[in-house]
Amino acid sequence: MHYQSALAEEIRASAARLLAEDVGPGDITAQLIPEDQWATADVITREAAVLCGAAWVDELFRRLDSRVSLSWHATDGDKLEAGQCFLTLEGPARILLTGERAALNVLQTLSATATATRAYVDLIEGTGVRLLDTRKTLPGMRLAQKYAVTCGGGHNHRIGLWDAFLIKENHIAACGGIQAAVAQARKLASELPVEVEVETFEELDQALAAGADIIMLDNFALEDLHVAVEINGGRATLEASGNVSAATLRAIADTGVDCISSGALTKDIASIDLSMRITRSYSV
Repeated sequence: MHYQSALAEEIRASAARLLAEDVGPGDITAQLIPEDQWATADVITREAAVLCGAAWVDELFRRLDSRVSLSWHATDGDKLEAGQCFLTLEGPARILLTGERAALNVLQTLSATATATRAYVDLIEGTGVRLLDTRKTLPGMRLAQKYAVTCGGGHNHRIGLWDAFLIKENHIAACGGIQAAVAQARKLASELPVEVEVETFEELDQALAAGADIIMLDNFALEDLHVAVEINGGRATLEASGNVSAATLRAIADTGVDCISSGALTKDIASIDLSMRITRSYSV
């Protein structure tokens, strides 16, 4: 699968970037520690979270020193409790400390996305509505955050600009209307899904007449979402977007739409509070 191979390459590339920006030409503070000093360290979370980012941490320490062993006590997607140790590392003390910040940075960010996603998914449990992410990701972390969303139980919208059509207001204006835009999309790549963003019932009717596969109902009021579901009658997949929050999510899901998209899953996150503690230090 292209996505999986691209993600694997991204993990390798991002690990290299993380080390380059933090370690640079070398960790001078770590040089205070004797080369033959080894250590065991536990990584804990100070708050409840959903774990994500194990493969990045594995790759970071593989690049630093293959002698480091990592014992994961949880896997990506698992719920963690405050105070829980989810990773134990053992290896050269210098290396553990050199890789500490880069490892915690990626874990705290991806776990934040997975945690935010799980909280939203739990709110719409039982409705059958799918929670989608958007392209409002942190710069340079598109695939990583998309992966984190899936660890939290959400679903990916499109990965980028190449894997699906999303015809928005400016595309409609530039193409000369919804019908023309959808028709051109079918000519360009008939195998790809075509989604149209609409803001009014008139545009909804036009998108349905044009044969759009998916219709995004942008900033529709709750009562209008109910009406849109009736108008659609199951012809297209309906996606609700805009004004999505923990306070509104369940009510939106209860209107009968098929999916809800939210940029907050990836852009409005608060990093998870993590800590690495050396529990044993010894000479070899």
